[in-house]
Amino acid sequence: MRDEHDPKNHGGRGLTRRGFLKTMGTGAAVAVASDSLVGFGTAAGAATPETTVAVSFTVNGIRRDMVVEPRWTLLHILREKLGITGTKPGCERGECGACTVLVDGVARYACLTLAAEVDGREITTVEGLMDGERLGPVQQAFVEHDAFQCGYCTSGQIMAAEGLLRANPAPGKDDIRAAMSGNLCRCGAYPHITAAVLRAAELKRKK
Repeated sequence: MRDEHDPKNHGGRGLTRRGFLKTMGTGAAVAVASDSLVGFGTAAGAATPETTVAVSFTVNGIRRDMVVEPRWTLLHILREKLGITGTKPGCERGECGACTVLVDGVARYACLTLAAEVDGREITTVEGLMDGERLGPVQQAFVEHDAFQCGYCTSGQIMAAEGLLRANPAPGKDDIRAAMSGNLCRCGAYPHITAAVLRAAELKRKK
């Protein structure tokens, strides 16, 4: 009778196909059991609920009380939680300025500002510069001087300009270039933007 485990019957290989399959089956069972044990520990750790933070702040004159996750950015809660979409996501790493808003009157990148940081603060977005259906001075000046092309960066440009004019009501061109340097315009409308900010300063003084 042929011996399935006799090396002489299989060219000296020492392991039959049946034996190989049995060995592999045992190894797979051990691997599954090991993964189950590891997974149990991982699942137990992942089951811990993530900490949340209660915050209260004002957006465009309206008080907002929210519970936020520590990792959420101001950009995220403005757009995804509050539906305020004038603030645009661009690079989302503090390089382009498309998400610029005012925090207590100072221009900041919303993508680099955590939601938990704005507790007790006043946030102004591009929508907050409107007077009902009328454009604010900076918005009007951007229209007059055609200070945009594709328009994607425009809300951030306007908010950076608004922040500048609140701090310096009568800036010169060098002041404007320095203050707006953190806001990139892929279309290259910088001369028009500078002219618009000068015009906005004039309109604000008249108002």
